[in-house]
Order: sequence, then structure tokens, then C-alpha cells
Amino acid sequence: MEDRVSLAAEKPRRWERRLAEEVKRSCYIALPMVVVMESEYLLRVVSMSMVGHLGELQLAGAAIAISFTNVTGFSLLFGMASALETLCGQAYGAQQFDRLGAYTYGAMILILVCIPISILWVYIDKVLMLLGQDPFVSSQARKFSVWLIPALFPYAILQLIVHYLLSQSLVFPMLWSSVVVLVLHVPICWALVFRLRFGIAGAALAIGISYTVNVVLLVLYVYRSKACEKTRAMRLEDVFSSIKEFHRFAIPSVVMICLEWWSHEIIVLLSGLLPNTQLETSMLSIFLIIDDLHYYIPYSFGVAASTRVSNELGAGNPKAAKMALLAISTLGALEVIIASAILFSTHSILGYAFTEERKVVNYVKDMTPLLCFTIFADTIQTILSGVARGSGWQGIGTYINLGSYYLIGIPMAIVLGFVCHLKGKELWIGLTIGIVMQCILLTLVTCFTNWQKQARKAKERMLKEELAC
Repeated sequence: MEDRVSLAAEKPRRWERRLAEEVKRSCYIALPMVVVMESEYLLRVVSMSMVGHLGELQLAGAAIAISFTNVTGFSLLFGMASALETLCGQAYGAQQFDRLGAYTYGAMILILVCIPISILWVYIDKVLMLLGQDPFVSSQARKFSVWLIPALFPYAILQLIVHYLLSQSLVFPMLWSSVVVLVLHVPICWALVFRLRFGIAGAALAIGISYTVNVVLLVLYVYRSKACEKTRAMRLEDVFSSIKEFHRFAIPSVVMICLEWWSHEIIVLLSGLLPNTQLETSMLSIFLIIDDLHYYIPYSFGVAASTRVSNELGAGNPKAAKMALLAISTLGALEVIIASAILFSTHSILGYAFTEERKVVNYVKDMTPLLCFTIFADTIQTILSGVARGSGWQGIGTYINLGSYYLIGIPMAIVLGFVCHLKGKELWIGLTIGIVMQCILLTLVTCFTNWQKQARKAKERMLKEELAC
């Protein structure tokens, strides 16, 4: 009888130990990735800050150019590279180390996508003027975008290397390289913009130089590190066979991510059609900046979820994959409570970080509770989106994002903002409704997932690839 009691007491203790161990593993990936993602985002913030000292016209042109290039270029490359979260993560879990190199080299075909994007950026001024933008602002936006073209190609390679290393939980090399690059970016950008008098073109060129330096540092690590010795091997026939598999996941991955990212840009564009345009656009732009700065924290948790879930599914451990999901969800809940508490406690002064205009500051103060709720929902969906990428559900994620944002969220924003004449606050409420719907649908899919079946599908995929080679 005593033995039964001791065994019953030992079982929850073992479960708690496994959860604690999984939390440690997840933190090992997520916390360094927060630094990596924020550092990459800050490259553009630093360049924007430098341009802001050149004049209002240059700042407006650079702001529009960054928004346009993000929608038409960087988001596409980022989304397609996310296919490696499924492929490399499950291959590493299945201990098919040679497949990681094959998938990554095969994904280098992504560089070809940069060519049509580059052509589009050359004609950005004509596109913007067709959309009703000021010709002078469009001209500045074109100058920034043309000089940003050299950043496209290293950015594509960088994203592939990042996902290759992530699948092996090799995050600290990325952390150190991203910090070094950010530190170097500040003087490089200053020198190009002010010292060499390249102006707005120098700010864009500095971003490309920084991405290139980051790629060089990570490539040196991959080819010199013993940790990558097994996974960097390549056979030409493996690369060609992996291209088809990469495309199978890359297309739904890019659609899934872009549908979400583009919805935020659409809301800001819609705010430009409201009666009090300057106030509404300023408020929504501030909220978007805060939301973007916070987004990379839960996104890093989502990356950890993707890595751990894909590794365990590839290894045939569905219970461990569920444990990883539970551990990262716990971390996400803790983080969003802290973030919301900080935002809410500073809501009366938050607006002063961006402007001295009293109307905007008061608007931000009134809207901060809504922003806290948006961040809460966004954190949940971001983590569950990571689980979807790690499990290979990108197709399901695409339909969820399409329905949540474009059939519910954005139409609700238009009805509330324009039909009901409830201004920018209701535009953001419409976006939040879309996020909440996405969160609910992803939660339902995750709860009803047959993890045994997912592990079996991952094993069958790896076996099929092995036989194909």
C-alpha cells in the first residue's frame, strides 16, 4: 500500500521535472532569439532615425519605402525561409543530419525570388503615385528602395542560415553575430548618411552592408564549427531532390505569414482615409511600432515552439512535443502578463516617447488597455503559429489567417471605422477581432491534433526522402 502511495506521489514529481527541463530547453532557444530578432528590427529603426535628421521629406519617403519593401520583399523571403522550420527541424529530430544541409542548400533557390522583387522596387515611385502618394515623397521612397536592393540577397541567405541553425538549437552564434552587427551598424550608417553625404541612400545601403556582415560571420561559423560538421555535408543529388519538398512547404508558409503581416499595414493605410488623418494615423503608427517591438518576443517563443515540436515529432516523441507546447505556452503567459503590466502602468506617459502633441498622448493613454488585450491575444496566436510551422500545418494556418483577417478582422474594421464613423480606435478593434479569431481557431486545431499521427507523418516524410535519395 505504501509503495502505491509513493509511486502515485512520484508520478507528478516526474511530470514537474520534465516540464521544468522543457522550460529550460525552451528558454535556451527563446531568450537569445529575442535579442536576435530585436537586433535585426533595430537595424531599420537606426537607419530611420538617421534619416529623420535629414528632413521631414526624407523621413516620409523612408517610412513609406520601409513599409512597401517589407510588404513586397522582406516578408516574402522571411515566410518562404520558414519552410525550413518544418523540414530541418524534423530531419534533425530524426537524426538524418545530412538532410539539413540538403534542405538548406536547396532552399538557396530563394535567391531567384529577389530578382523580380528588385525590378518592382526600381519602379516603386510609379506604384506609389498610382496609389495617390505625393510625387516628391515617392521620389525619396524610390531612392531608398533602390539602394536597399543590395540588402535583399544577403537577407535571403541570412534567413536560411538562421533557420538551419535554429533547427539544431545553435542560437548563441546568431546572438553574438546580431549584436556585433547592430553595434557596427550605427557608425556605418552615420558615416554613410552624414560623413560621406549619401543621405537617404546611405541609410538604405547601411542595412545591406549589415546583413552582408551578418551572413559572413554565420557562414564562417557554420564551416568552421564542429557542431555543424554532420549537418553541413552536401550531395548534389540530395539538393535537387530537396527543392521540390522545400517548395511544398515554402508556398503555404509565405502565404500564412504574409496574410498576417499585411493586415497590420492595411489598417494603417485605412487610417489615412479617416477625417482627422494626422491624429488617427499618428496614433495607429505608434501602436504599430509598440506592437512590432513586442511581437518579436512572442515570435521568439514561437520559434522555440517550432524548433522543439519539430525536433520531437521527427524523433517520434509526440508526448515530448506536447510537453514542449505546454512549457512554451507557460513562458508566453508569464511574458505577456509582465509586458501588459508595464504598458498599463506607463499608459499616461507612453505617448511622450513618440511625440509632444497632447492630443496624440491622450489618445494613446485611452487606447493602451486595448493594446494590452491585443498583445495578449497576439502572444497566444504567435506561439501557436510556431507550433503550426513545426508540425507542418502551414496549409491550415493559411486558411485560418485568410478567414480571421480578411473575412472577419479587416471587414469589421472598415464597418466600425467608416460605416459607423467610430474612427481609428475602431480600426484597431477590427484588427484585434481578427487576431482573437485567429487565436481561437489555432487553439482549436492544436487541441484536436492527433500528435501520434503527426509524429508518424514526420517519420514517413523522412523515410520517403531517404528512399528518394
